[in-house]
Amino acid sequence: MKASRWSPLFLDALAAERGAAANTLAAYERDLTHVEEWLTDQGRDFASAAKSDIEDYLVHCDTLGLSRATRARRLSAIKQLYRFAFDEGLREDNPAVQISGPGRDKRLPKTLSVEEVDRLLTSASAHGRTDADRARNACLMQVLYATGMRVTELVSLPISAARGDPRMLLIRGKGGKERMVPLSPPARLALAEWLALRDEAEEAARLKGKAASAFLFPSRGKAGHLTRHAFYMLIKEFAVEAGVSPEKVTPHTLRHAFATHLLANGADLRSIQTLLGHADVATTEIYTHVLDERLRELVLEHHPLAKE
Repeated sequence: MKASRWSPLFLDALAAERGAAANTLAAYERDLTHVEEWLTDQGRDFASAAKSDIEDYLVHCDTLGLSRATRARRLSAIKQLYRFAFDEGLREDNPAVQISGPGRDKRLPKTLSVEEVDRLLTSASAHGRTDADRARNACLMQVLYATGMRVTELVSLPISAARGDPRMLLIRGKGGKERMVPLSPPARLALAEWLALRDEAEEAARLKGKAASAFLFPSRGKAGHLTRHAFYMLIKEFAVEAGVSPEKVTPHTLRHAFATHLLANGADLRSIQTLLGHADVATTEIYTHVLDERLRELVLEHHPLAKE
């Protein structure tokens, strides 16, 4: 088999066996395409590359100024491809197995204060040209902060998950794994108000012969639902109107705020891990460091002996 077929076969296996999401597959494809193009320039391919070639590629990535996280992700993609090739008998060895990665930068996630989140929620409920726009925006933000969902999970929520005034939402996350997340009273109210206006618009569209949407947040675009990019731009507009720095506000920042605010109010890490859909509690532990840093800032700011 030609080495050029290895990457497509590997991606097909990821999709079929692990249920990898489209965004995950696209990221693997970009990384492996970059590796393959570099190997081609060196007169190599995945079949002929040796350990030294892969190490040279990582040095090349370093000279390009790529971050440690990007280099670590590229190496992870290479290792997984070669593990697949070895298991499938495409190669008799794994040239990447003993290569150590650069590790990841230990940066704390950006988060928001409760007061900043309140201002964002207020801004979202007033943002939009129509009642339906404002109701949708309020619902997006209330549900996001109430559940800590990933942005893709939020914008692609099926309408069936929101029917019947639910106290809990069933979320399909990474790798097709499902989890239940509770809805707060404000989120349930915002959801009910949006559903009423959404259903009115859907009924009017149906009478014109248009098919009903399967998504809670429908769109006329190719995906059929509000895109991640569209919501990203929306949340920046909410931030400007709320007087919160747009640089620190993204959909993922609300996910971080959800976790840190829960932890600050006594929730345990295992519960937060389950709600966030983290496979490993070590991923969730980063929020203990965020809380520690916040407490340190409070002491330095307010303790009388901390002032010069």
